[in-house]
Amino acid sequence: MTGTETQRASAEAADRTRSFGPSFGPGRALRSATKVLPEHARAHNRSLVLQTLFHQGAMSRADISRETGLTRVTISDLIAELIDDGYVVERGVREASGPGKPAILVDLDREGHRIIGVDLSRSDRFLGAVLTLDGEIVARHEVPVPPDSADILDTVVRLTRDLVADAHAPVLGVGVGTPGIVDAHGTVLTAPNFGWTDVDLEATLRREVELPVLVANDANAAVLAEYTFGGAGDDLMLVRVGRGVGSALLLAGQPMLGSHFAAGEIGHVTVGTDGGPTCACGKVGCLEAWLSAPSLERALAEDGADARAVLHDAGERLGIAVAPIVGALDLSEIVLSGPEELLDGPLAEATVETLRTRTLAAFHDSVQVRMTAQGEDIVLRGAAVMVLSGQLGVS
Repeated sequence: MTGTETQRASAEAADRTRSFGPSFGPGRALRSATKVLPEHARAHNRSLVLQTLFHQGAMSRADISRETGLTRVTISDLIAELIDDGYVVERGVREASGPGKPAILVDLDREGHRIIGVDLSRSDRFLGAVLTLDGEIVARHEVPVPPDSADILDTVVRLTRDLVADAHAPVLGVGVGTPGIVDAHGTVLTAPNFGWTDVDLEATLRREVELPVLVANDANAAVLAEYTFGGAGDDLMLVRVGRGVGSALLLAGQPMLGSHFAAGEIGHVTVGTDGGPTCACGKVGCLEAWLSAPSLERALAEDGADARAVLHDAGERLGIAVAPIVGALDLSEIVLSGPEELLDGPLAEATVETLRTRTLAAFHDSVQVRMTAQGEDIVLRGAAVMVLSGQLGVS
């Protein structure tokens, strides 16, 4: 790499840090980056090429050079390296549109590797999938959640092993979305519904399957799927309802984790001074005690329960919890992820009503509250994004 290209890479990274551009696809920041040091420039440019191909599909080397601003010599060198590593393949020649030799197209080898995704967020079963680099699911596994919390870790290990055995292609890595607060090293600091404290899930799975493993809170995984595959905007909050209640925040296209890795932990925020059910954490009146899937199902199953009133009350509690966040961060949308039969309808309507009565109308009446279109696959696909980002620098 020339000195000029190193300087250009550093300047481009600084520009992206300031403006969150350029973009690949609608509203997609190319790379979250700070100033690129010379010794890191090659890795940065390698990810730059992979990110370009991920979002734009098959291109010629000249196309990639124009798109990234890197010289054709550098692109040729990087593409040769990526082909040798098995991440990029040649797709034949472009149909000629003028004189000269037709260009050879290259693309990610989207079928050549697999990603393992694991979703531990549901109350009744754990989900697992084998995915392509595009986030398409090619195999599914599921196991019941064991009744004894002491058996949960062993169950997750067995599920992950079975998924790896079913991959039938080189595995790029394993991504796991789990309830609870997860630190930067994949340790579950606390997951009350599992009875977990300081469980090093990432290291345990890495040791068992001998592959790269990334572990994150399930809502933080889900918001990555919504952003990369679901066409979400740059400023949103995703509320994940399952065994518990969590949320994830994306600001200017960047995930917010917080100083204690607990950003978005709204499940144990008290949302009423009128008492309410006792939560698994021991407090009274937590949002999760109204809104988690098991809590809603229990309330709806009570004799004489008015289903619409139960769901409206839960939606109002959610609106109370998220209104200050919308006001403070000026979010554009709230995405709901979980059982559609519970969340879509009276619950979502009550959330919108409460938001509008508790925020500044001139700015926040347009905030959209919607269900994700990705269904129960959202955490699995978010786990795939975690691996793509961690292993290839692609998001």
